[in-house]
Amino acid sequence: MVAIPPDSVATLFKHRSFAFFWFGRAATTSAYQMLAVAVGWQIYAMTGEAFDLGLVGLVQFVPIVAMSLIIGQVADRFDRRTIARLCQIIKALCALMLAFGTWTGWLNREAIFAILFVIGTARAFETPTLHALLPGIVPPALLPRAIAASATAHQAAAIGGPALGGLIYVFGPTVVYVTCTAAFVAASILVSLIETVPRPVDRKPVTLASLLAGFAYIRSRPVLLGAISLDLFAVMLGGVTALLPIYARDVLATGPWGLGLLRSAPAVGALAMSVVLAYHSLDRRIGDLLFGSVAVFGISIIVFALSTSLLLSLAARTVYGMADAVSVVIRQSLIQTRTPHDLLGRVLAVNSLGTGSSGTLGEFESGVLAAWLGAIPSALIGGVGAIAVTLAWMWMFPALRRLQSVAVTREE
Repeated sequence: MVAIPPDSVATLFKHRSFAFFWFGRAATTSAYQMLAVAVGWQIYAMTGEAFDLGLVGLVQFVPIVAMSLIIGQVADRFDRRTIARLCQIIKALCALMLAFGTWTGWLNREAIFAILFVIGTARAFETPTLHALLPGIVPPALLPRAIAASATAHQAAAIGGPALGGLIYVFGPTVVYVTCTAAFVAASILVSLIETVPRPVDRKPVTLASLLAGFAYIRSRPVLLGAISLDLFAVMLGGVTALLPIYARDVLATGPWGLGLLRSAPAVGALAMSVVLAYHSLDRRIGDLLFGSVAVFGISIIVFALSTSLLLSLAARTVYGMADAVSVVIRQSLIQTRTPHDLLGRVLAVNSLGTGSSGTLGEFESGVLAAWLGAIPSALIGGVGAIAVTLAWMWMFPALRRLQSVAVTREE
């Protein structure tokens, strides 16, 4: 990695729109993470079933897949700020409904799943849209560092959000959900203040080819296909988020505060790594770094699966986050530097389909396995599976393994 002067990172925040983007992303991520802690603990306290924790992921997975073909089209054809703002408003209304339902006592298991489905739909549109905003906010020369700095917003919120949610839960889930509502509203205001470089709007008729353009583009480029599918299968097999309420209460003998710390720990590692990557550009042996990071990701899951110590579990989850941050920055940089602007929304929608579905489907998979085999075997299988995927993808995508730089090379 090559060092970049500290004032280069500060330069990002001289762009007011990037500052609004950064704080808006931090606000929406914090709110979602707080909400996830409250919902996870509330569902497990309500039913005591590992399978229901898996369903939390499944109901958020369905809209990502069901709408995958239109999400990219919407992001490429309409004002991305408007889309992102609308998503925040929808999530704020959902959080308010969770608060009201909990306070009045009518909120049951089925109502929670229905509300989570709506939140999952909003997030399905929000994620690729926010990523597609970046190229119109900062100059191209600052884009790789903007991606890394944007990741710090996500990770800082993923640290504070779960921890704060776990602490506030002492006063009841209603207080958590009201706090989430306020944060989503703040995010919608911040997104509204962003100014972007005007871009031509695609007015061509929507055809099957245009709907599938993102998939076709990725399929024609082995480097992108390998990077996106590697993350998809590694995270799907290695996801243990759904199991955290079980680990917190039954394995590590803690309360909601322990669950909050377990959810925060990966973000601590990811934030630390994102800060490093914001100051140091990755410019060599990118393929080795990508595969190495996913292998470490798998090893950390195995350590977590076997741990009965809260401190060791937190350490394993921290390493998990550090490894994931390297993978995320490399993948996002590869996509942003190799995709034409008019296709970016559709390509990022496919990427979001992979990353979003892998996380939520992974929660369902781990919940089902936990209901069948127990939480510890489920987590252990996930870690071993992530390592197996890494080895298989090194053989299947040699061009990705040999990749030296995020910049496009003649060989590609």
